[in-house]
Amino acid sequence: MPSERHPLLSNRGESAEIAQQKAALRSSRIREIAFFAWGLLATAAFIVAAVWIQHDAQTDHGNHDKVAPKRNLVFMVSDGMGPASLSLTRSYRQYINDLPENDTLVLDQHFWGTSRTRSSNSLVTDSAAGATAFSCGLKSYNGAISILPDFEPCGSVMEAAKRVGYTTGLVVTTDITDATPATFVSHVLRREMQDSIALQEIGEGVLGRSVDLMLGGGRCHFLPNSTEGGCRADEVDVTRLAREKHGWGYTDDRHGFDALDGGNKVKLPFLGLFAERDVPFEIDRQKQNDVYPSLSEMATTALRALEKATKDTDKGFFLMIEGSRIDHAGHFNDPAAQVREVLEYDKTFKAVLDFIANSKTETVLVATSDHETGGLATAIQEPGHLPVYNWYPRALANAASSTEYLASKLRSYAASIGHFNNPKERRKSKASLKKWINEELVVPGLGISNASDEELEALADNAEASLEIFSAMISLRAHVGWSTHGHTAVDVNIYSSGGPGTQAIRGNVENTDVGKFLRHYLDVDDVVEDITKELREKTEKPGEGAMSMALEGGSVVGSYHAQEI
Repeated sequence: MPSERHPLLSNRGESAEIAQQKAALRSSRIREIAFFAWGLLATAAFIVAAVWIQHDAQTDHGNHDKVAPKRNLVFMVSDGMGPASLSLTRSYRQYINDLPENDTLVLDQHFWGTSRTRSSNSLVTDSAAGATAFSCGLKSYNGAISILPDFEPCGSVMEAAKRVGYTTGLVVTTDITDATPATFVSHVLRREMQDSIALQEIGEGVLGRSVDLMLGGGRCHFLPNSTEGGCRADEVDVTRLAREKHGWGYTDDRHGFDALDGGNKVKLPFLGLFAERDVPFEIDRQKQNDVYPSLSEMATTALRALEKATKDTDKGFFLMIEGSRIDHAGHFNDPAAQVREVLEYDKTFKAVLDFIANSKTETVLVATSDHETGGLATAIQEPGHLPVYNWYPRALANAASSTEYLASKLRSYAASIGHFNNPKERRKSKASLKKWINEELVVPGLGISNASDEELEALADNAEASLEIFSAMISLRAHVGWSTHGHTAVDVNIYSSGGPGTQAIRGNVENTDVGKFLRHYLDVDDVVEDITKELREKTEKPGEGAMSMALEGGSVVGSYHAQEI
């Protein structure tokens, strides 16, 4: 008779089996939880790492604070260019090239921050104080060329760079003795002292020569007053002194520039002065390309010459490039000239970026303006009219000449027919003069075919004031407004290629912060201080009369027709 299973034995067997199943289930759940937790932690770690890497890339640019032993620095100044100039030029370029609305300038793609521009004695700076902030990293009074408010000199970043072995250069489209280039290699109480600036630039200052290459205009300040084309107050031939005493190579024309072979045949030190004063506005220069090199041509030549000169050196080079005449177009309130100047500056900026992309030496590009000029607005409200929400680039595209060029032609023609001499003859000749103005200047030069009789009358009656009248005519057609013929206090843009230390000039900074970056990147902070001490020991102290005169007039000296103010 088969034995019977005891009920208690059967229950205990079932309980053990269930317990084993529950244990297995618990183990499975623990593994699932563990895997889930591990995955969650791994995902979180990945996200944190990705965010950190992105932040590091945005703020440190690939650990770019580690500066290479050999380095180059290119500093570009767009004199007088404010934010509205970029908007004006961007829309103009889109219009003439039929580009989409999202097409931008090269500068737009390298926007870095903005700079505050006040000087030590005014909320509105001039170029001298603005450039002193770049060259010395310090504020000074309007008109000062690397001289501080105590009327003592400050060492410049270019002087320090040259002292430690960098090769240096200046490229401009105005006088090479004008305020911006002057602050890097000279020291005078007032920017108008261009005769002294010229001498210091070639090496006659207490520090000797601090620049190896200079390309630009301003030949008259290097020639004696008895020489045709000379505008010095003395009989010193600075070009001869430069060649015979200081070993400079020299050329003063387009043929000589072309002989440099894009920089491959430059023997330093070298001086190229291609205009008696300013190189013509780009809108006019393009028709005289066989006479004057452009900013981009001079810049690329300088880059190649400096690269070649530093090929086998421990130090690189420091080059300052200025789009000088953006400022003059602002002073003249000439929007057609200004857009061409900004486009050429943008082209030059790209040329530097291309150089950087192909250079084996670490190179940083930083660009900014010393101030804004003209109070430009891309719209106006005409008196007695409601606002019009538009402006018209086509009016600028129709212009073929600058208002500076047209005004010069009108003054010369009026003088040639004796229009200024005899009031009776002036009345008789006015009708024919108005016809000549319209057919020879207004229609072909400004591209305006509907000039009013009042406008032509004003030009015939006021040939000496024709620059303002021509500028007002084209600005009205373009619906562009201006608030001044001088400077403004608006913040200006900073652009950069990025690189070691450039984070210091991100966002909104003082113009002196830009200057401090230049000397810090070149690692010459201490040298600048040493040079400042040396300059103060060797430079004759100005008298009270000279110091008083240095501050007279503030930021307004002379006429904006003749020079930047």
